[in-house]
Amino acid sequence: MDNFRDPAILFFVFGLAAGLLRSNLEIPQPIARFLSLYLLMALGLKGGFALAASGLSREVVTSLLCALFLAALVPALGYLLLRRFLSGFDAAAIAATYGSVSAVTFITAVQYLDNHGIAFGGHMAAAMALMESPAIIMAVVLANRVRQQASGGGTSQPLGRILHESLTDGAQLLLLGAMLVGLFAGESGQKALQPFAVDLFKGMLAFFLLDMGLSAARNMGGLRGKSAIVLVYAIAGPLVHAAMALALAMVFGLSAGDGGLLMVLAASASYIAVPAVVRHAIPEANPSLFIGMSLGLTFPFNILFGIPLYVGVAQSVLGG
Repeated sequence: MDNFRDPAILFFVFGLAAGLLRSNLEIPQPIARFLSLYLLMALGLKGGFALAASGLSREVVTSLLCALFLAALVPALGYLLLRRFLSGFDAAAIAATYGSVSAVTFITAVQYLDNHGIAFGGHMAAAMALMESPAIIMAVVLANRVRQQASGGGTSQPLGRILHESLTDGAQLLLLGAMLVGLFAGESGQKALQPFAVDLFKGMLAFFLLDMGLSAARNMGGLRGKSAIVLVYAIAGPLVHAAMALALAMVFGLSAGDGGLLMVLAASASYIAVPAVVRHAIPEANPSLFIGMSLGLTFPFNILFGIPLYVGVAQSVLGG
């Protein structure tokens, strides 16, 4: 219940309630975009500062390899399961959404770890960046295969173009760029940017989660009348993915903080970057499914219940 005393989480709940009550409260899109970019920049800087202090260790490399493995495994398994109940296009789109990651869920988890004094590696921000693109690429390949198999199928989407869009996404580049700045700036840069990257972070996150609560409430309506399998997958899928991440963390001896963040990343689902690419790359898929599931169900579940659950289990199993 400590999670519900966190002001940032309470603002999310407030936004969710306001949205469900159909209030006209809204955050202007340019401000929401600025908040998103600020959080990614601050997260990248903090990760770079931490990497400058710790260096490239075995755990850093192991964590990144585990993240890449999950980024390929989660969408592959998701597609194989969902293809039994949905069209190939919808299955590919949902698999991409859940195979990728939510930056805001990760940022909220980082703040949760900070609040509870749980140590974690700054390299986990790089793990988040690495996990964003593989699912998109896999989904495009799968969708092209479905088109080719269909009688009179449509034209395949060029993989090179999708690769460029997914790998040069501005938000992802900002995160990696800020991490490099923090890495090279080191301790002196950390002291100089303390007011910007640390002191403002909590308030900015609270403001952004207010907007995310409003957005989540708006997208819940899109799931009305949908198949029960997608509703079950939106909650059960993240739990299974988190369990897979925990197994990897146990096998490779990750710390509780890094293992918890790996579980959060595996359990999260993209609701901004992937839907933007998938809408263009797989126009046959139903956006109300993959956006409604990720933003209307999975995101609120992870923010309110998932993060403390994953971190608590990681602490119990991995120690710390």
